[in-house]
Amino acid sequence: MSSSEAVDSLPYRPCVGVMLINPQGLIFAAQRIDSPQPAWQMPQGGIDPGENPGVAAVRELEEEISVTPDLVAPLAETRDWVRYDIPKEMVPNIWGGKYRGQKQRWFLMRFLGHDDQINLETAHPEFSQWRWITADEMLTAIVPFKRDIYLQVISEFRDWLA
Repeated sequence: MSSSEAVDSLPYRPCVGVMLINPQGLIFAAQRIDSPQPAWQMPQGGIDPGENPGVAAVRELEEEISVTPDLVAPLAETRDWVRYDIPKEMVPNIWGGKYRGQKQRWFLMRFLGHDDQINLETAHPEFSQWRWITADEMLTAIVPFKRDIYLQVISEFRDWLA
């Protein structure tokens, strides 16, 4: 089996993503701390074994940007799971080489707090800076291999966005 076939046989990592929007319909985007080039994204993370995806989404917000459950209002979630493959050459270096990419359930949530309640200095920081941006800016800022799923998510949540 070629290394390409080996990667193609790997499973997808179960994950959630959160499109957090402010009252103006702008999207929270953060720059990954582990990337020397621009790599802006929305909060996302793995689902623990037996964990409900909605619970995982709220947990990830708190772990990644210090936004607690009382600071968000759930608005919607994607109809189906969305999947993306990471570039094959990156597979051995991410998640111990156990996954080919992620299958994600996305949640749209409105931020009810104030900007100063967002804190990137968490126990395990993932981001170096953040900002509120439009959907078009989000599509420009995301790494290319995630662009298609971001397009799907933005399409499903379009009615709530600026």
